[in-house]
Amino acid sequence: MPRRYIDLSVALRAGINSDPPGSLPQIEYLNHHDTAARMAEYMNVPVSALPEGEYAAVERVQISTHNGTHVDAPYHYFSRQDERLIPGGRPSMRIDEMPLEWFHNPGVKLDFRHFPDGYVVQPDDVEAELRRIGHVLKPLEIVVVNTRAGSRYGEEDYVDSGCGMSKAATLWLLERGIRVVGTDGWSWDAPFSFTRQRIAEGGSPELIWEGHRAGREIGYSHIEKLHNLEILPPDGFEVVCFPVKVHRGSAGWTRAVAIIEG
Repeated sequence: MPRRYIDLSVALRAGINSDPPGSLPQIEYLNHHDTAARMAEYMNVPVSALPEGEYAAVERVQISTHNGTHVDAPYHYFSRQDERLIPGGRPSMRIDEMPLEWFHNPGVKLDFRHFPDGYVVQPDDVEAELRRIGHVLKPLEIVVVNTRAGSRYGEEDYVDSGCGMSKAATLWLLERGIRVVGTDGWSWDAPFSFTRQRIAEGGSPELIWEGHRAGREIGYSHIEKLHNLEILPPDGFEVVCFPVKVHRGSAGWTRAVAIIEG
């Protein structure tokens, strides 16, 4: 049976608005001629001895584990997880400790592109969308959230675009056995600029990173900076998103892919 593959990942790229200032990746591109002299010197031959004076193309990259499309581990959110499941909780899993069975499962897409930037999704919103698409969640399904931010990746307003998931909505998913979620926004939470404004208007500091902090109660992972979610159907696809194994890391990059059979 033929398969259709949809790339859900953005390319790691410098020089665009993919992260806040100070957190942007840097990439130095060395072409075949740039590296030839060093190899020729090491081998004690002239550069002309190499085919057309060329050696290897190489990129030197300065990035964080949260640049590009990546999977966050519970350790990113807090030092403990599962406080609702275990008295006192337990040390949060790091990215090299994550169960592999979490990262290849049937997917479900929640289309929240109609919500305005800064909107904080509540459990009622999730339930309404699941009713609209006629889907009943099953444990370990991977739930991805399509927001307006997906259409703004790389643009000046990307980091401030899209809706975010509340702690209550995140826990609603986790209580139903979901352990991996994802968004095409910069963050699983609402953009920080909107949270800052809410706090300035008298909101509780508990609003800060509320969706992430759900992992303190029930450990989970989320994928940030997904791509092409608007192409996906509501369900009937699989998501493969194994994270790169960064020793004791809070996150790992992933080439997330959706697979549609037939």
